[in-house]
Amino acid sequence: MKPQVITKDNFDAEVLKAEGTVLIDFWASWCGPCRMLSPIVDEVAEAHPDLKVGKINIDEEPELAERFSVMSIPTLMVFRNGEKIKDSVGVVPKEQIEALLA
Repeated sequence: MKPQVITKDNFDAEVLKAEGTVLIDFWASWCGPCRMLSPIVDEVAEAHPDLKVGKINIDEEPELAERFSVMSIPTLMVFRNGEKIKDSVGVVPKEQIEALLA
């Protein structure tokens, strides 16, 4: 499933009220490590069609970054049935992202 843009307007519906697992990528266009991680997140999304993947641009959605205390980017967060269960900061390999989902 292709990652979708998450905003403060659709966050509750797409993440908190979603059934199953949701992977969120907090990023910014000026962030080099974010640009390195993005294709890896896209690969994970392609490999797991049952997984919902969202991307939050912290420059456009500072309220969401603040709400979840995102201090460094890229930050990945995993939500299951609306509850945040895991997170990861920095560029990580595909295998480590998949381990977060387990």
